[in-house]
Amino acid sequence: MKKPKTIKFKEIKVFLKKLPKKLAKKAFFTFLGLFLLSLIFSSLIFYNYSVVPKKKILESTKTGLEFKSETYQEILQIWQNREKQFEQADTKQYPDLFVR
Repeated sequence: MKKPKTIKFKEIKVFLKKLPKKLAKKAFFTFLGLFLLSLIFSSLIFYNYSVVPKKKILESTKTGLEFKSETYQEILQIWQNREKQFEQADTKQYPDLFVR
């Protein structure tokens, strides 16, 4: 039976130390690779935040809008209750704490 390969951290450490020097020797290709990577990354971000939401908006407009009068009446009732409470708070007289 073959032994499974183990990860040798010393080899990884040596590789990571030599990596900047290797990349510097091939600076043009490194630049092209990083430029391509940034183009791919930026196109994915653009697609997720620009194209996909437009598709979702178009799909949602196909269904149309529905006005729910029951929900509107509930909200209207809540607002009226708040307005009554606000008016009651305005008429209450508080004692002046600074008068002797």
